[in-house]
Amino acid sequence: MVARDCLTDVPGVAIGHAEDAVACTGCTVILFPDGATGGVDVRGRASGTRELGPLEPNHLVRQAHAVCLAGGSAYGLDATGGVMAYLEGQGIGFPVQVTTVPIVPSAIIFDLALGRPDVRPDGAMGYAAAEAALQEPSPQGNVGVGMGATVGKLFGLPRGMKGGFGTASCQAPGGIIVGAAAAVNAFGDVRDPVTGRLQAGARDEGGTRLVDTAERIRQGTSRSAFGGENTTLGVVVIAGALSREECIHVARMAQTGLARVISPAHTNFDGDVVFAFATGQEPADMNTAGLLAQEALARAIGRAVIYAERVGDLPAASDLGALDPLEWEASVAQHVRQYPQAGGEGRDE
Repeated sequence: MVARDCLTDVPGVAIGHAEDAVACTGCTVILFPDGATGGVDVRGRASGTRELGPLEPNHLVRQAHAVCLAGGSAYGLDATGGVMAYLEGQGIGFPVQVTTVPIVPSAIIFDLALGRPDVRPDGAMGYAAAEAALQEPSPQGNVGVGMGATVGKLFGLPRGMKGGFGTASCQAPGGIIVGAAAAVNAFGDVRDPVTGRLQAGARDEGGTRLVDTAERIRQGTSRSAFGGENTTLGVVVIAGALSREECIHVARMAQTGLARVISPAHTNFDGDVVFAFATGQEPADMNTAGLLAQEALARAIGRAVIYAERVGDLPAASDLGALDPLEWEASVAQHVRQYPQAGGEGRDE
């Protein structure tokens, strides 16, 4: 692991959050002041996005300056305007002679059912999150876009659990750094990236024990009601130079990390989106970047629920006997020492 094990281990990247703890919603902004080449992979059928054009192969504009992740369902896309206003004030954006136009790809989660459905991220909240962005380790759990995130909703929200926001990073020995961030608002359960055990998800009727959503579905349990209220958003950032097409492929590879820890992933009820950005000057190996992105995103998703906290009657992983954050971090650190993520010789003796 990199020393801080956070997305901001990638040089020049900053993360900012703003949230309303009463309404249980918020937004998170990741800034690339010097610009970043990007790509995106959308697996969800109910995704809500904005300004994805510059992340697609044939678009004229080839760089993004931030990415905005917000609650509030489609209403939350309004937060992007505030991020753009902040960046314009800093002179950051695509030059168009008379001004600059900041390029801010965005995606949202559905969190209207947890707090107040009439309060959503807006331009003011987006501006506040961008203004608060720091190149420092980010808080995790109930922060920013993770404020209203939930998981394990096979039997509806009352038998689900709290999701959240998490971040992590990986580095190839002597090589590139890849950071990741995740907003975890999944229909399915979240598994420990090391042991595969359930960390958070759907609960039994008594509310004290986790049930395996994928296994229940295999046994015939189904849900036919509206299911567009679930989404996991991932962002991976590579401290190296990649083309837009290579970033798209890294985003696709990173989805494997998502599917490793969210069970089931990419269902009919999820709107999963993974962004990938490259910020460095030195050429990076795409396959190495993709493998590191898988590992970092899986760990960021795990942290999102390990650091989450109870909201009202909705419990968090810590309420159902999961490892506390310090124990969990020790377990992950041991795993990373034993199995180098890229470029190593195998298990340390």
